[in-house]
Amino acid sequence: MGMSSDSTRPLHVSAMIMKQIGEHAIACYPEEACGLLVGSGATNTVLEFHPTENTAKSARVYTINAREHLIIEREAENAGLEVIGVIHSHTHTEAYPSSTDVAQAPDPTWQYMIVTLKRGVPEPRNFRIINEVITETLIQVS
Repeated sequence: MGMSSDSTRPLHVSAMIMKQIGEHAIACYPEEACGLLVGSGATNTVLEFHPTENTAKSARVYTINAREHLIIEREAENAGLEVIGVIHSHTHTEAYPSSTDVAQAPDPTWQYMIVTLKRGVPEPRNFRIINEVITETLIQVS
């Protein structure tokens, strides 16, 4: 299975997790929300959403609390899962990766979900960012 087919696979997420992500985005407003997606990279499935602190405390950028990140990673590994991506919100712009988001995208295997609150309700889109190339992928809600 080549990289090309791999990076376009849909992301599988339950409706309950999508609701949690939307609620977290609203709760953090007017700052950008952020959090980690835990699940299975092999099946592209999100099994847990972990809200994290945006230590940047900003409406324009996000920085995930490093200590929370480590704890979530360790707990995921102990459960036989992995951190497969990150979510953050855009408070006033579309759910599309900014140049900062692309520059900050640390892991080509990760999912990058962005939730916009531009229209007052959480609207999520999901992306892969590989070598600064952005590919949008479908979110399949179960």
